[in-house]
Amino acid sequence: MANSVNISLEFSGGAELLFDMVKKHDVSLPEISQPWTIKSLLVWIKDHLLKERPELFVQGDTVRPGILVLINDVDWELMGELEYKLEENDRIVFISTLHGG
Repeated sequence: MANSVNISLEFSGGAELLFDMVKKHDVSLPEISQPWTIKSLLVWIKDHLLKERPELFVQGDTVRPGILVLINDVDWELMGELEYKLEENDRIVFISTLHGG
């Protein structure tokens, strides 16, 4: 059983609009049978934090193209993307680069 994990989530660049305009969330993820990964975190975010229009944030089991993901200020592509195992006090930032025109 994986221990609960305390992390910080931040949404900006317009992504916060999908989360009731709340930019920062300090969350305690519950114990689960496997280690928490970005992939399992996205499911948790969709089920617990996302307030509207999930299609603007997730696409399939990943984030929608146009949303940058940083793990402790590092591009998630360098950290293993969906398979990155979350650690205590990680800071995950989602920045939307999608803007209407």
